[in-house]
Amino acid sequence: MKISVDRSVLLPALSVVGGVVERRQTLPILGNLLLSADDGLLRLKGTDLEIEITSTAVCEVEEAGTATLPARKLTDIARSLPDGTQALIKVQSERGTVVSGRSRFTLSTLPAADFPTMEVPAPEVMVEVDRDVLQRLLDKTSFAMAQQDVRYYLNGVLLELSSDRAVAVATDGHRLAKVVATLDDANPDDSGLATEPRQVIVPAKTVLELKRLLGSAPDRVRVELSERALKVDLGKTQVVSKLVEGQYPDYNRVIPADLERVASIDRDRLRAALQRTAILSNEKYKGVRVTFETGRLLLQTQNPEKEQAEDEIEIEYNGESVSVGFNVAYVLDVLSAVDASTVEVRFKNAENSAVWQGVGAEDEVFVIMPMRL
Repeated sequence: MKISVDRSVLLPALSVVGGVVERRQTLPILGNLLLSADDGLLRLKGTDLEIEITSTAVCEVEEAGTATLPARKLTDIARSLPDGTQALIKVQSERGTVVSGRSRFTLSTLPAADFPTMEVPAPEVMVEVDRDVLQRLLDKTSFAMAQQDVRYYLNGVLLELSSDRAVAVATDGHRLAKVVATLDDANPDDSGLATEPRQVIVPAKTVLELKRLLGSAPDRVRVELSERALKVDLGKTQVVSKLVEGQYPDYNRVIPADLERVASIDRDRLRAALQRTAILSNEKYKGVRVTFETGRLLLQTQNPEKEQAEDEIEIEYNGESVSVGFNVAYVLDVLSAVDASTVEVRFKNAENSAVWQGVGAEDEVFVIMPMRL
């Protein structure tokens, strides 16, 4: 294989596929990228056996071929080259060379035949979604997904697709985020979508990679679902991922109903007050006592050193005094996900979960369980 490629084209493509490569590998080949060159295109592929990302870059192909090169070293080399330079990449036998100007780098390779490729079954569902819709679904829910929970089905985002809407849900057992989006009529009848929703659990790493890549994706992206795999076509980039197996809990049962008490709070004032009081909260549990009183909200924190912080802001609330303990970080995450300037909190007492929503955003629901302080 012998190609010439502009640094301004190579580096973005390497950054796209390199994100999936872990620093520590169980197999040496997983530390490499698969490079395939023909017909004026360089195709790059990286994988960790759970997720696979492929991207393309325009290049001059002198000799077509396929090879693998170390992902991080190749990316660092491309990043170190001056803007506007060309890189000549040549792979022969067990050695690869990268030449640019007076700079020359020799890299070890591994056989391209050993590079693992994920099998993608024929899709059962194919749907085109606005990039901004998919970005919103993931951005506003992913913060609530579990991290390395033994309940493996919580380590990701539930994506629920039907003929007219998409729902994303994430929970770690202490909080829950649910966002609903309406799908347009651009999808054909043979998309595989039915009125009965199709549910899949997208792994946490795949969710984070998609969030990273969607910003530079075209306006429309294609989502393909099969029994055990998800494929997202982002134009020059394709993401293939295994799905988390298991039954996701019924999220509707987690969202409390009949919450008779409602408070309206300025989002930015609440965020600032929480950030101030969190300074003296318990570093491990990050708890804050929130007391709803007529016309005002009291916030109190303390730590094992008996240090205390108190703050107070005005709110719209008319009812009896109720004190609830919340994790400060959980509330701040919700406030970051809310676009509206005013947040509505519906609650019952100190023992029940509270529902948080931006005013006018009925399709976004955030649930936070109380904590004992």
